[in-house]
Amino acid sequence: MIVQYQPPIASITVDCVLIGFKDGRLQILLIKRSADPEAGKWALPGGYLEETETVELAAQRVLEKFTGVKQVYMEQLKVFSAVDRNPVGRVLTVAFYALVNSDNYPLKPSWLASEAYWCELDRLPELGFDHKMIIDTALTNLRKDIQIRPLGFELLPQKFTLRELQQLYEAILGTELDRRNFRRKLKAMEILNELDEVKKGAHKDASLYSFNKDAYDKLVANGYALLV
Repeated sequence: MIVQYQPPIASITVDCVLIGFKDGRLQILLIKRSADPEAGKWALPGGYLEETETVELAAQRVLEKFTGVKQVYMEQLKVFSAVDRNPVGRVLTVAFYALVNSDNYPLKPSWLASEAYWCELDRLPELGFDHKMIIDTALTNLRKDIQIRPLGFELLPQKFTLRELQQLYEAILGTELDRRNFRRKLKAMEILNELDEVKKGAHKDASLYSFNKDAYDKLVANGYALLV
C-alpha cells in the first residue's frame, strides 16, 4: 500500500520595509491595521501571497494597496519563519526593503489601513507580529551595505550638501563621523559632482553636490569599497 505524503500547510505573506530620511532622521513607513489579526496595531505594509503571483509582484501589490506607494524597487531581505510569528497559524513571510526619498511618495491609505505615515525610527510604536525584528534586520543589512554600495544617495534629494550626506551616514550607522575624515574620503573617490549652486543657510551658504554614478561604477569595477 502506497501512502501519499501530505505536506504540512503554511501560508505565505510579504512585508515591506520602506526606509526614508528627512530632517536628519531615518523613517519607516507604517500602517495602522484596521482588520484582524492585530487590528488597531501599527505594522509594516504586508499581505498574503496570491496563487497566481510571485513574491515580488505581491510586495508591489500590497504596498500600493495599503499606502498608495507604487513603482518602488525593493530588494528581498529575508524569509521569517518562526512557528509562532502570526496568531492565525503557520505563516511564513518574505520581507522586502527599499530606500526612498519619502517626500516623493505621498501616502494614500486604503480601507485596509486606517492610517499610514512615515514614523521616525527612534520613535517606533509597539508593532504587530514580529515586525520590529524585521525592521532591525533591514537596518543591520543596510549598515553593512551602505559601506560598500552607494545606497544612501537614494534617500537624499538629487542635490544635497556634504553636511546632509554626513548626517545620513551618521543616522544609518548610529555613530558620529569625523567631518574632515569623511570629506577627505569622499574627495579621494571623486564620486560627487560639485554644482554651481548653493543652499542658503542662516549663517553660511553651503555648496550643493550630486552623485556621479559613472565614477562610482568605475571604482567598484576596480575593487574599491565606499567609505570603508
